[in-house]
Amino acid sequence: MSRGFIKEGDQEEIPRVPMRAYLPEGVPNYVTKEGLAALKDELKSLEAERVTVGDNYIMGNFIEAKMKLLVGRINNAVVVDLSKANKDTVSFGAWVRYNGRVVRIVGVDEADVDKGLISFISPLAKSLTGKRVGTCFDLKGPRGVEKITVEAVSFEPMTLTQIVHDKPAKAATTTESRPRKTFEEKPEPIPQTQPTEESEAVDSSAKMEGPRRFEPEVNNIEFLPIVNERGNIVGRAMYVELHNGNKMLHPVAHLHVVDGKGDTTRLYWWHVAFGETPENTLKRKMAETLGLSGVKPLLKRQYIREAKTEKELVYVFTVVSDENLPITPEGKEYAEVFAKD
Repeated sequence: MSRGFIKEGDQEEIPRVPMRAYLPEGVPNYVTKEGLAALKDELKSLEAERVTVGDNYIMGNFIEAKMKLLVGRINNAVVVDLSKANKDTVSFGAWVRYNGRVVRIVGVDEADVDKGLISFISPLAKSLTGKRVGTCFDLKGPRGVEKITVEAVSFEPMTLTQIVHDKPAKAATTTESRPRKTFEEKPEPIPQTQPTEESEAVDSSAKMEGPRRFEPEVNNIEFLPIVNERGNIVGRAMYVELHNGNKMLHPVAHLHVVDGKGDTTRLYWWHVAFGETPENTLKRKMAETLGLSGVKPLLKRQYIREAKTEKELVYVFTVVSDENLPITPEGKEYAEVFAKD
C-alpha cells in the first residue's frame, strides 16, 4: 500500500489544499488579459516556492497540488478580446458605474469584491450584462430589492469603488485578514449534530424492525485526503469541496461481496478516512456498518473514476460472505458508481 497514507497522529502535518474560485460545470473560464497574466505570475511564484522546499515531501506535494489546479485554470482560460466589445453595452471586462459605485466584471479567479472586481457569474454581474447607460432595474439581494441605475459603461480603466458589504462594519473589520470566500455562489455546509447515546440506541432498535439498508455516508464538513495518481497524500479538503466540481483526486474503497458460488450479492463503498489506508478504512467500515469482521478483503484493482462533480482514486476489494448483509440501494445512479469495477 502507498506510503502516502500516514498514521492518524500525523494528520496535522498535512496542509489543506485551497480550492480555486467556484466555476460552474460547463461554463467557459473567461478571463481578462490582465487576469491571465496574474494566473501565470501565480504559477511562477509556486514554481519558485516548490524549489525552496527541496526534499520536504509533504510541502512538495502540497505545492504541486496547488500548481495542478492552477495549471488547469490557465489551460482552459478563454481570454476575452475587449476591443471587439459593444462599447455601449455592459459585457465581460467592462467597468460599470451604477448608483454612484464603480465595478468591473472579470473572471472568477480575478474577482475581489473588496476592490470592486466582481465575477461574471455573480448575480450583480449577470443583472448588469446587456444593459445600457440609463437602464433601470430591480436587483433582489440580502437586504431586499435595490433599484439599480446604470450611469456609465467603459472599456477603459475607471476608478473602482469598494462594494458595500451586507455585514456591519465591525464584523467586516474582524474578518478583513481572512482570505476571501471562493464559494460565494454555493450554500454553506450545515454542521451535523453528533448523535447522543440515547438517540443511537433508538436508531439501532429501529433498524432491527426490518431489513437493514445501506446508505452511502455524506458529511459535508469532514476532512478527506487529497491524493495524486499514485495514491500519495498531497493535502486535504472538506467533503463538500471535493464534490462540487473541483475534481481533486481523493481515495474511495469499493467492496464487492460475493457468495460461495462467486456471484456478487452486495456492493458497498466508502470514502477513505484521513490518516487511514484504503484497507484499514474498509475493515473498519465492514465491522461498523455491515457487522462483518474476521474476514480479509482482497484488493482486486485500482483506477481513477471521474464523474460530473468529483474525481476518485478507486480501490476495488472483494470479500466472500454468505451472511445476511444490509441491502444496497438500487437505481442507475448507484450502479454507475461501480460501472468500471
